[in-house]
Order: sequence, then C-alpha cells, then structure tokens
Amino acid sequence: MVVLIANATVIDGTGAPGYRADVTIDNGTIAAIRPHTDGGPAARPTADRVIDADGLVLSPGFIDMHAHSDLQILANPDHTAKVGQGVTCEVLGQDGLSFAPVDDATLDAIRRQIAGWNGEPPGFDYSWRGVAGYLDRLDGGIACNAAYLVPQGSVRMLVMGSDDRPPRPAELDRMREAVAQGMREGAIGMSSGLTYTPGMFADDDELTELCRVVGGMGGYYSPHHRSYGAGAVDAYAEMIEVSRRSGCPLHLTHATLNFRPNKGRAGELIALLDRELGNGADISLDTYPYLPGATTLAAILPSWVFAGGSHATTLGLLADPDTRARLCHELEEVGTDGCHGVPAEWDTLQISGVGNPDLADRVGKTIAQLAAETGAAPADVYFDHLIADDLATTILQHVGHEENVQAIMRHRVHTGGSDGILVGGLPHPRAWGTFPRYLAHYVRELGVLGLEDCVHHLTGRAAARLKLHRRGLVREGYHADLVLFDPERVKDEATFDVPRQQASGIPFVFVNGVPVIDEGRRTGALPGRAMRRTADGARAEAAPR
Repeated sequence: MVVLIANATVIDGTGAPGYRADVTIDNGTIAAIRPHTDGGPAARPTADRVIDADGLVLSPGFIDMHAHSDLQILANPDHTAKVGQGVTCEVLGQDGLSFAPVDDATLDAIRRQIAGWNGEPPGFDYSWRGVAGYLDRLDGGIACNAAYLVPQGSVRMLVMGSDDRPPRPAELDRMREAVAQGMREGAIGMSSGLTYTPGMFADDDELTELCRVVGGMGGYYSPHHRSYGAGAVDAYAEMIEVSRRSGCPLHLTHATLNFRPNKGRAGELIALLDRELGNGADISLDTYPYLPGATTLAAILPSWVFAGGSHATTLGLLADPDTRARLCHELEEVGTDGCHGVPAEWDTLQISGVGNPDLADRVGKTIAQLAAETGAAPADVYFDHLIADDLATTILQHVGHEENVQAIMRHRVHTGGSDGILVGGLPHPRAWGTFPRYLAHYVRELGVLGLEDCVHHLTGRAAARLKLHRRGLVREGYHADLVLFDPERVKDEATFDVPRQQASGIPFVFVNGVPVIDEGRRTGALPGRAMRRTADGARAEAAPR
C-alpha cells in the first residue's frame, strides 16, 4: 500500500530546521519527499491512503538505546508501551545480563536473577541458546525493530559461573570466543553490568580483552559501570580508559549522576567527556528524563552475598543472624558495591513489583514505610522481604538530581534510553513515557532542548552509533520507520501512580512502512525485525525475508 503523508513539518533527524513536505511511503521505504503543494488532491502524488499531517511533525522513529524488553517484546508482542511512544527500534541485552549466549544451567540462573526485569512469562519457550537463535526468534514477529548487545555477565557465567576471581587463560579465551561468536551472529556490541554479579567480578584487564574483540568487529561497548554513586566520576573515567586501551567505541548507558554525593556534579562529567572527545575518543551516552532510577531490590546487596552463584546460598546468608549484622553494617554505614558505595537510604527504596503475589500489598511502599508499619528495623524488613519474595522484587530508587539530568541531556553526544522495565505492579513510568517526556517537558515546557535538536538526539544520532543501515533519518530511500506527533499536544501520560498509560499526541507510528499506531490506536501489526551487524561490522540491518 502506498501512503502519502501530506503537509507534514518534516524534522529529518539531522538537527536541521524543519520544513513542509509531502512524504510518500511505498514498499516499506520513503519513496519520495516533495515540497508540499496547496493545489489540492489533484496535485498530489497517487496514493492508496492520504494522511493529512497539517500541524503535525514527521520525524524518524525514536531509538531506545537502553531497553529491558528482552522477553516482553516476544511474550507480549503488542508492545504498546514502546510503539505507543514512537519507538521504532530498541537495544536489548543490556547491563551485562540477558538470555543469549547461554547453556541450560546458565539460562536457569539468569532467569532467576533478572526475573524482576523481564518477568517469567507462563509457558514461555526458551528454546534458543545462542545470539543467532534469539535474533531469529525476534524475526518471528515483533512490533518494533530490535538490536542486541552481547551481555558480558552472561558470557562470564557461561564460562566460569559466578566465581569472584580472574579468569584462567583458557577461560579468557573461551570468553573472547563467545563474544566473537555473538558478534558474528549479529550482535552490535557488548554490554556490562559492573554492579551486578557476575559481571562486577571482571577487572579492567579482562574487560579490555573482550572490548578488543568487540571493537575489532565493528561494535561498541555499553557498560553499566561500577558506581553511579560515591565513585561515579571515577567510574566513568575507568570505562573511558578501557575504551582507550582496547580501541573500542564507548557508549555510556543511563549516564546519570545520582545519590547525595553527586548533587550538582554534572559539570565534572561533562568536562571529562569534552576533554576525551577533544582528544579523538569515540564516546556517546544515553539518559532517561526522570529523577528516580529502577533496579532490583537485591541489587543493593554487596557482591560477596552472590559469589558462587547459588540462589539457595544467598537466601541462607540473608537468614543468618551473624551475616545479617555484617550486612546491616555494610548497607547502613559503609555503602556496598551494589549500592554504588553509598549507605542505603531506606526511604528512597520504593517497591515497584514483586514475584510473590502474597506481597502485592507492599507495592508502592518504601522499606522505611514498611518498617514503620511493623516496628521492625528497616534492615530486617529488607532481608525478610527479599527472602519472602525469593529475591524477585523490583524497586524505584529516588536518588536523582534535576540539574544533573538537564545538564547531561544537553551534551552533543547524548541520546535517549528508557531503561524501561515492563513488568511489576508499579513499574517506572519511563517504560511508557520516556520519549514523549523529552518532547513535552524538556522541549515544550522547559526549553532545555530545541525541537530539532531533541529529535536529532533521539533518532539520527542514535542510529549513527548503532550503524543502522538507511534508518534514523527522513530521507528518500530510507526505511520508513517514522513518527507523526503533534508538538503542541505530545505528552507522557504515564505517571508513578498509573505508569501503564499510552502517550498522547502521537497519532501515527510506522515500522518498516507498516502502521503500528494508526490514529492513536495499536493496529496489532508486527513488522519489526532484528537489526543484525553485518559480517564486516560496517552496518546493522535486517536479514532478508
């Protein structure tokens, strides 16, 4: 079907000023872009459908550089959370933990560890084990396009379990090969979760060796680094050094400066980035436009609780009185590696989802509130809850600073990433609202970014980092991944109280030329494809059907 989008204000994803045009979509691509004519229907190109876009902006589809939809994009393919906000491509395999490459034992451990991110869809088929099999599954029918990062923690678990030690030479060779195989099978880079086990057990020499593989094959490194708290600026510098040593491009994901020690420190990070970029470094970053973060409740525990990888052992440690005393001291006085070196503030840890339905009444409450209700010490409430929920709880962590968020999003290498978790009773609204929030709050209301500049951040700049082939711009011959939105009405409707709400002011979204949102409603179409890295690493594109 040929679709003509008539009289749109085209913002093409380059940062250039918008212009009025008629845009024709044919066979999944942008077939023509012509100056708009006011000559009426007779002057228009022939089309099966004409969309009057007067007053609307036509832009490239938004690219979510940090998504946790690894299972939900398959288990619940409607995926309105993402396509409803204009996302036409998302990057999976984040934070060093995902579902390929794995073997049977690793898959079981990872499923339990990140159930809070992905859920446990009933009857779900996990029949793949490698990256190629996972990407093939995506090609079976998804709402938007998706790219994949080889998760370094999963690779480490596959080769050496959850041991807290350096790899032996043969183990490092196996990890290198596992990363290379994932890249050969279509991954676009590698992620790490360096506050999550077992990825955090890797030292910089190990990370550098793996990044040499990734960079040599045309990919990039996307680390959740070792601290977003007390040691945040040093942790950013550490990842820049890994990038420099390995020659691998670097993408700093959810690049925040959170927790009390970092209030007002965005300028230090920006100065670091500007200095390295001025010296020729290849660095980009993404952020989400909210103050609270989101993670699992167990993540703030110290890493030694998880060493060895036995779920039962971890639960046993949490139940042991002597261990609890040690944990309480580390959590409340010292600050654990899992909590970014900052002492836990129980009033900032708000339960957003539970695995045990008997605990559903705790969703929305902080650990401090639960402690006040019961009269128990907050640390004991914390330990008992983790045991009762088999470590499956997710949280919102209220530790952000608005001035840091605004300063970082202005940076010239900034892109957008939701870090969105789609499961749980009250998930973070960023899963449904990140991209319209940029346009509504930070463009229209606050003027932090100009509209053309913001669209460039969310589209063309991100596509360039991913090396997407003929995507990310409104140009003739490019794939028709497009969004029509009303710049005066676009708004994130998702809130912390009611997070699962579709954005307003986005009437049309096209993925590969197929409408997935049509007049504001989900069509049910599943035209998305896996974006695979090509053999020479030059670009990422969909495999031929």
